[in-house]
Amino acid sequence: MVEPKQYKTDVLIVGAGISGIAAAYHLKEKCPNHDFMILEGMESHGGTWLTHKYPGVRSDSDLYTFGYSFKPWTGVPIASADEILNYMGEVISESKLNDQLYFSHKIASADWNSEKKCWVVKGEIGAEKQPFELESNILWMAAGYYDHKTPYTPEFPGMSDFKGEIIHPQHWPEALDYSDKQVVVIGSGATAATIIPAMAGDTKHITMLQRSPTYFVPLENKNELADTLRQIDVPEALVHDIVRKKILFDAKQIHEASNAYPDIVKAELLKTVRGFLGEEFDVEKHFTPSYRPWQQRIACVPDGDLFAGINAGKASVVTDQIDRFVNNGILLKSGELLEADIIVTATGFNLSMVGGVQVSLDGVPVDFASMTTYRGVLFSGMPNFINVFGYLRTSWTMRAELVAEYVCRLLNHMNEHNLTVVTPELRESDANMTLKPFISPDDFNPGYLQRAGHLMPKQGDRAPWQFSQDYYQECEELPAASLNDDVLKYG
Repeated sequence: MVEPKQYKTDVLIVGAGISGIAAAYHLKEKCPNHDFMILEGMESHGGTWLTHKYPGVRSDSDLYTFGYSFKPWTGVPIASADEILNYMGEVISESKLNDQLYFSHKIASADWNSEKKCWVVKGEIGAEKQPFELESNILWMAAGYYDHKTPYTPEFPGMSDFKGEIIHPQHWPEALDYSDKQVVVIGSGATAATIIPAMAGDTKHITMLQRSPTYFVPLENKNELADTLRQIDVPEALVHDIVRKKILFDAKQIHEASNAYPDIVKAELLKTVRGFLGEEFDVEKHFTPSYRPWQQRIACVPDGDLFAGINAGKASVVTDQIDRFVNNGILLKSGELLEADIIVTATGFNLSMVGGVQVSLDGVPVDFASMTTYRGVLFSGMPNFINVFGYLRTSWTMRAELVAEYVCRLLNHMNEHNLTVVTPELRESDANMTLKPFISPDDFNPGYLQRAGHLMPKQGDRAPWQFSQDYYQECEELPAASLNDDVLKYG
């Protein structure tokens, strides 16, 4: 394990996942006068892609947009965790970030010290839990929004009565033998749609038990535009840029259509699924959600692999409510018994603000729910504190890079004017503004946000106290945002 040469730095990046590596790359490229460190609690880079070990784990966003703008993606659009980890490893190596990366450094707390004008960060190193402490002028939180330690599993009645294994995908046992076993996967999202086709060939039978359906879109796992551009010898960097722009444009069109003509988009999505499963399959019951398209993520099914398993009789879908677990499976409200040797609770995750780090200002714990976001990047009353929260429809990376570019511009501005502290402060005219949820449930309402909305900061009813989930809006606004407005207070 690499040990820091010193425990003081200009910028501390927390997390070596997709956001942290983006932050480090842009910081190194655009702010050469700032030294920085990246602390990661796990043993390597990757974040979510390192945490998740369940069968078939893969992206549910295309890698042209989930990948970085500065590193062309050359593989299939929907990629495996191993492929993503390898890609990130190449970025780290090519960008020479290894000297700034410190793994197995678990941060417990971060306290802003007004006298020292810096963040004092404390935590533990490795399995030995050796304590460490460091000081950093800027704290750049890039820990994502997953609670990697505690996934979300509802307390179903009778769980202790079940004689088989109950497994959450987030804590997948490496030696699990599911060959010739009856498996029930509770859930209908991207995780369930990934696990089921990956396991179907080896199980006796696998069932997706969903209490409510999800929209799925089956697509060939290739990009015809990229393939065509490569055939005519367009350089990979240009292929990446063109395909990236085309995917973003298409996604914008679909999102706008989902808002303006939800019934038409819904009909098209169901028509595609019906094309895989046939007219006799009850698509209305099993694949028709109660919400409009894109009010939650639309899960991609590469090459229709989930539907292929259903057609082959190796997998099935049951839409019902759970009455209770019994010793040999799950009893449904309808009275049907789903026999199982293994039950997989693909029921989602818990959201964690700033990676679960205990944040305080001069020893006073921070209540993020009482704060207002500044452009979705900083928080009111928080000095030198950056938080990365990406897009929920568009790939997370698109916003992680926009935030990185904005922060680098802010840091260079501070450096040029010999400033060391920046704090967004509510103006007198903002005191009585209407506060809204960080993510509007009318716009986007997955379970993890509904469960944790009360823990998140608010947004206001006016600029710059708003957080847009619209990439096209932000890609114009953030690069042009003034660094000398009447909200940012420097010292």
